[in-house]
Amino acid sequence: MALVNTRKMFEMAYKNGYAVGAFNVNNMEITQGIMAAVAEEKAPVILQVSRGAREYAKNSYLRAIIDVVVAENPDIPVAINLDHGDNFETCKQFVDDGFTSIMIDGSHLPFKDNIAVTKKVCEYAHPREVVVEAELGQLGGIEEDVVGVEDVAKHIADPDQAVEFVEKSGCDSLAVACGTSHGAYKFKSEPKLAFDVLQEIGERLPGFPLVMHGSSSVLKEFVDLINKYGGAMPNAMGVPEEAVTKASKMAICKVNIDTDLRMALTAKIRQVFAEKPGEFDPRKYLGPGREAIKAMVKHKLHVLGCAGKAAECS
Repeated sequence: MALVNTRKMFEMAYKNGYAVGAFNVNNMEITQGIMAAVAEEKAPVILQVSRGAREYAKNSYLRAIIDVVVAENPDIPVAINLDHGDNFETCKQFVDDGFTSIMIDGSHLPFKDNIAVTKKVCEYAHPREVVVEAELGQLGGIEEDVVGVEDVAKHIADPDQAVEFVEKSGCDSLAVACGTSHGAYKFKSEPKLAFDVLQEIGERLPGFPLVMHGSSSVLKEFVDLINKYGGAMPNAMGVPEEAVTKASKMAICKVNIDTDLRMALTAKIRQVFAEKPGEFDPRKYLGPGREAIKAMVKHKLHVLGCAGKAAECS
């Protein structure tokens, strides 16, 4: 199966009450681990490339890796998304490079300017069968060059603005701030997501797919492994998985996961180095890291409810 955009994925996710996992890729092992998981679970998937990934690995290398895993998994619908495109020029470049989904992040701009830049991206992307994700409201935490606000509760998306934004910008999906946060240190106490806001936006934009960013759960098993084997991640806390599942049964059709990938890979590599301090073969620690990613992603596909949904999204 060739690369697809997210229209069919989101149509089915909305209709049947689940969300598609959007996983950030930075190298071969991460990409292979994700694809091995979705292939076994027969799930649709969105592979995302951030600015940090492009700076680290170059887009040409990442695209080549993605092209290989797509060719090797013809029964799995795969979309590739530019994560947090910061301006029109960057978004245009990735449309031209063959990405099937583009996220333009104008959430830091004044409302009217956010609409304007999103509309401009849509006008370029849509004739080329590329879908556009936008963002409204602001998250907390830090992810690469994306720095969030300190008090997420004060920056929840406004349902009135959400309706106006979608109508005027023409975007295909909307990431709405609902109390989540980027990174491994998302919260100081148990988070409270604004499910009432998600419900209201869903009711006012029936059938329209919403997106949840900053949704890694920072799983305790990986925090414990990292700390056990020489790491120092006290008080790391993410979004409870039951909250992610609840949102996935509402209007949320795409859930972004990046930190949990990093945690799984780092935890397993630390364990290998601690148990085998003389190990110097990258295959002997990156391989176990890849398997840890695969197991974690398989688990997440069930949290999101998209396991077994590949065929209906094709």
